Amino acid sequence: MIGLIRLAVFGFLALSVVFVCLSFYSRAVRKGKLRTEWEAGPKDVDEETFLDQGLKEYEGSLRRKLIWGVYVVPIVVIAVIIYLTNHG
Repeated sequence: MIGLIRLAVFGFLALSVVFVCLSFYSRAVRKGKLRTEWEAGPKDVDEETFLDQGLKEYEGSLRRKLIWGVYVVPIVVIAVIIYLTNHG
């Protein structure tokens, strides 16, 4: 039982680090693409406003929601492995 608790705690910590890193990376990539798009297009609005609007759209995007799979997929895989090992 202690092993399962230790796996859960350390697994959650490791997945949290991966989630935060992936979130920052994805946001930085999106911001870079928005900056490139702003530089190439017409300058109707200032850069800061354009980036804010683009990042607000990103917050509701599918890509942002898929990053939560960092938690879901490993937990499901480990649960299936444990179930098959014990009851298979």
